[in-house]
Amino acid sequence: MRPAPRRAQPDLRLRRRILVGLLSAAFVVLSGAVFHRQVLETSQLQMEGERRHLRLAEIAARRGMITDRNGEPLAVSTPVETVTADPRKLIHQPAVIQPLAVALALDPKGLEQRIGETAGRGFIYLKRRVSFEEAAEVRRIVADYSVEGVNFETEYRRFYPGVEVFGHVLGFTNIDDRGQEGLELAYDSWLKSEPGLRRVIRDGRQQMIQEVEQVSSPRQGADLVLSLDRRLQFLAYRELKAAVSEHKAVGGTLVVLDVQTGEILAMVNQPGYNPNAQRDGGIERRRNRAVTDTMEPGSTIKPFVVAAAMERGLIGPTTPIATRGGTMRVGSNTVRDVRNYGNLTVTGVITKSSNVGVVRIAQMMGYDALWELYDQLGFGQRTAMHIPGESRGVLRHHSTWRVIEHATHAFGYGLSVTALQLAQAYSVLAADGIKRPVTLLRQDPAAARAGAAETRVLSEATAKRVRAMMETVVSPDGTAERAMIPGYRVAGKTGTAKKSSGRSGYGGGRYQAVFAGFAPAGEPRLVMVVMIDEPRGKAYYGGQVAAPVFQKVMEGALRLFNLPPDDPQPSMLLAHREDKP
Repeated sequence: MRPAPRRAQPDLRLRRRILVGLLSAAFVVLSGAVFHRQVLETSQLQMEGERRHLRLAEIAARRGMITDRNGEPLAVSTPVETVTADPRKLIHQPAVIQPLAVALALDPKGLEQRIGETAGRGFIYLKRRVSFEEAAEVRRIVADYSVEGVNFETEYRRFYPGVEVFGHVLGFTNIDDRGQEGLELAYDSWLKSEPGLRRVIRDGRQQMIQEVEQVSSPRQGADLVLSLDRRLQFLAYRELKAAVSEHKAVGGTLVVLDVQTGEILAMVNQPGYNPNAQRDGGIERRRNRAVTDTMEPGSTIKPFVVAAAMERGLIGPTTPIATRGGTMRVGSNTVRDVRNYGNLTVTGVITKSSNVGVVRIAQMMGYDALWELYDQLGFGQRTAMHIPGESRGVLRHHSTWRVIEHATHAFGYGLSVTALQLAQAYSVLAADGIKRPVTLLRQDPAAARAGAAETRVLSEATAKRVRAMMETVVSPDGTAERAMIPGYRVAGKTGTAKKSSGRSGYGGGRYQAVFAGFAPAGEPRLVMVVMIDEPRGKAYYGGQVAAPVFQKVMEGALRLFNLPPDDPQPSMLLAHREDKP
């Protein structure tokens, strides 16, 4: 047999050269690519990387502060933290959901469901405006569990230092810091802020590592200075609350005005609410009763009937008015006094609050005379303040009145007013017949006195004569002896109006006790209206229930504003000098 031919051995050296050549070529190409990327294209690649991690972030802005007339803060915005999350990352970390929910006081199952439902989104709020303790606990959990996708943002939270004392006037804001009620809503466009924008770079965990530029600057909200005096507001709230509690009343309202400027110095209501707490009690407790709720003014309207007749020269303070018997027929109806006062002068009609006497005075005039004065005083109209929810009240045109309605309009039934409207009307008497717009914003006294918005409603002589008659009400002979303030002349009028019970008329023993007045009576500076709604104790007359509140608050107000006594006793003069700074 022939031996098999031998195979030729492969040329290993050639293969080695080819392999080395290929590797060398690859190295050269790779080196070139690295050089190109790292040296020649560095700027472009950095820009591309930054573009993929650039985000627009808000720059938080502060809502305007609300202060009282002396600069004391009533509503402030404080920075707080908000916890946010990226559900796309958090859904892959189920073990951390339970501790996060506990730290934020959330329902774990609800949080897990919310994350699952938003798994396709890149942003959700876990909880807004968290407390310092909650924020610290979340940071600890993020560190312990190496959590990705949980972040913190800065927002502002509204805080009301006066709590429920100012709640009805100020209102409150929502979670987005927008006004919802009260002055927060009325002046929202003035108070609100506009957040700025900045472009930032975030890392893979969405943590900000660099601020690139500011796109737009934040606009801080403008501050609002109110006419309210914080000290007087607290005093008024305390005394009103005590009276409502003492007389087991449904509620109450108190308003104080500055005669010279029309400024509202205090406005309080009962029951109250805390604007810092959860507001789930309904609008029943939140409404500002001084401007939203109406009442029939009752006998507090009588000084204006007398003023209307005096303006027409029909009566004077000493004109005799026949009230003997204490009753009179008006059409098919009977008007009654509380008791038989005999015959009275016009001053006596005011002093004793005679219904018969004031109806006889009203019958000296046409229907239009009363209506025109009530209309000029502002009844049936909203004030110029534009507070949300403010009521017009009710004042029907005199052309629709019946004979008995002419009579009832003379002693405060058949029309309705708010406490603020009644206070504004009384300020006309206190200001020598001048009507000034009421306001919750602080006014410059000189500018207010020179304002073109003033209108004359009554002559100065009539206003002064009516004021003098009203001083007899606050005396041992009148119905409001308990409104007397030692050392000061006080003028006012009581009112005890029955509340309508719908179809059943004015039955049911439900009353509103009112006192309206001003001091010092010689040159009035402060006007006050006090209304106690449905007192359920033994006393329910305005002179028994509302007048003592007036006395306590007005006495404190006169001292706070350092108004000198106008009927001083030697001891009062000494005390005033000692109080004066």
